[in-house]
Amino acid sequence: MRLVVVGGVAAGLSAASRARRLDASLEILVLEKGSRIAYGACGLPYYIEGQAESLDQLTLHTPEFFRRERRIEVRTQTEVAAVRHAQRELQLVSGERIRYDKLVWAAGARPVHPSRPDDRTFVLRTDADAARLQAFLSERKPKTAAVVGGGYIGLEMVTALRARGLSVTLYEAKGHYLHRDDDWLTSRITGLLERCRVAVKLRTPVSSPAQMGEDVIIWAAGMQPNTALIADAGAATGRTGALQVTDRCETTLPGVWAAGDCAETNHLVSNRPVWLPLGATANKMGRVAGANAAGARERFPGIAGTSIVRVAGLGVAFTGLNSAQARLDGFRPASAVIDAQDRPRYFRGRKLQVELVADLGTRRLLGATIAGDEGVRGAINVAATALAARMTLDDFLSLDLAYTPPYAAATDPLLIAARQLARELR
Repeated sequence: MRLVVVGGVAAGLSAASRARRLDASLEILVLEKGSRIAYGACGLPYYIEGQAESLDQLTLHTPEFFRRERRIEVRTQTEVAAVRHAQRELQLVSGERIRYDKLVWAAGARPVHPSRPDDRTFVLRTDADAARLQAFLSERKPKTAAVVGGGYIGLEMVTALRARGLSVTLYEAKGHYLHRDDDWLTSRITGLLERCRVAVKLRTPVSSPAQMGEDVIIWAAGMQPNTALIADAGAATGRTGALQVTDRCETTLPGVWAAGDCAETNHLVSNRPVWLPLGATANKMGRVAGANAAGARERFPGIAGTSIVRVAGLGVAFTGLNSAQARLDGFRPASAVIDAQDRPRYFRGRKLQVELVADLGTRRLLGATIAGDEGVRGAINVAATALAARMTLDDFLSLDLAYTPPYAAATDPLLIAARQLARELR
């Protein structure tokens, strides 16, 4: 029995490794389009910034490791050209044909490219993208940079390029960042970027690099799931455009599973399909897909969309829905935003901003947004746990959270926000 996995980064290698643990006799082959596998793609902006000295520092394992330690065959620089599922066969760009009995599609996503790109325009999705950009910055020594897109990659690249001393302009077509239409968050990020001498141009769509005069351009205007080949073979895509899968990561093709940035999953709050390409999600989905391809019956219940990003030293984190998203999903949201200290002032306490959202009718917590210099990760994880447990605001207010002056405020900022939200609901 042969399992073929298309994609050799987070989801694909999680699937292959999990399948091997459950079935020692399974023949497993991983096909990866790029030259490097098992690397931390989320670290690429930090490589550009200089936090990592080389791309090798982002690499977790080599193909040799998987062959030697896990008996998984990995082929890099191997691109699939077509899927012929009736014949259980992949055709490669090279013309070679690969037979499979079971297939895990973990082909990820690709960046949206600009029209008429030139040699100073870069995207940042793969290690090869990062290597090309790093070479350009080192050899050409540009002085000015444009970043198109105010999402995760865009804001991380603004930070990285400013750290390298470039003069940076950020262009964003919408009036907010990170797909979160929250005025308080937009104001805080804008103020921070401007203090870092970044020229911010919100509500400024850009269609082509030819419109900009900067020395280097980072195009971070979104991504698209890599679904075309498997969709041509008959796999259905969902309302988000990514592959439609069950809670067992099964596609609509028998014997084919999908995981990671190419697939939808269920949103734990809205209970609707969502496409949020995140590394942690890819790993978890990959494990479930690989387990089921090896004969298990495991489930992936979904995600709350929990994520965190650093913007010029500021931690910004989300989980669940904000008010606008909740309204679109049929809830009646109420929200409260507070500023509080994460610790007492005599322990160098810093400002933490917290927004909580709850449903007016059921008092169920729907989401949280948190921004601050420190303590953001711990706070958002508490909120994410509350969403997974489907807590009401009253449940949340009864949480017993730790306090000691060196690490926490006497009243946790999350509970301050919850109390304010309770007053809003009344």
